[in-house]
Amino acid sequence: MAMEALHLVKQTGKACTGSVIFLHGSGDTGQGFLNWVKFLMGSDFGLPHINFYFPTAPLRPYTPLGGSTSNVWFDRYNITPDVPEHIQTLESIGQEMKGLIGKVADSGVPLNRIVIGGFSMGGALALHTAYRFSPGLAGAFALSSFLNNNSVLYSNVKTRDTPLYMCHGDRDTLVPISWGQNTFQDLTKLGIKGEFTPIKNTLHEIKQKEIEDLFRWIEKVLPPVENK
Repeated sequence: MAMEALHLVKQTGKACTGSVIFLHGSGDTGQGFLNWVKFLMGSDFGLPHINFYFPTAPLRPYTPLGGSTSNVWFDRYNITPDVPEHIQTLESIGQEMKGLIGKVADSGVPLNRIVIGGFSMGGALALHTAYRFSPGLAGAFALSSFLNNNSVLYSNVKTRDTPLYMCHGDRDTLVPISWGQNTFQDLTKLGIKGEFTPIKNTLHEIKQKEIEDLFRWIEKVLPPVENK
């Protein structure tokens, strides 16, 4: 199934030398996630040298909703790390992500100047994309996300050089912080370097300081470069 609408927030300067792909959580849309980030950062958010992409997941049957359709990146057998991954839909969306990243690269931004990340399910897909589907990216981030205990990613890591940024609400009841911590620990055991930050008094949501800290991290891994 192909992705739906793609929203773009263009750089505010003269040239684009970096790109960030934001992936929304289950049941959301690219526009909805963009509106959320704008609310937290201010309606005129942006960086002079970076394009921000907000794609929308395909509308597909989602098992945790009893098979009802929803905008989800891939299917899950259940919302828990204790079950197998739904490999068919995960592999399918992985090819879609490779295509999107290819289009961004074709626009003139090389792989090592592209960051991918997301919230909840979007963060999980970002991890698969950065470390398995499209190695060579500048960075990956996952907000309130987790991987299944026996994720196919753990045995198929294609790169360990992409820096990782993870954060998680310490009061999250939908995706407990321990799931995110375990994912981060499993990835670091494989040689992936990064940071994990608990967000105090936070449920399954994004807070203003959290997104502000994320943007500072993005600026660190995608600093301005002289346009040649």
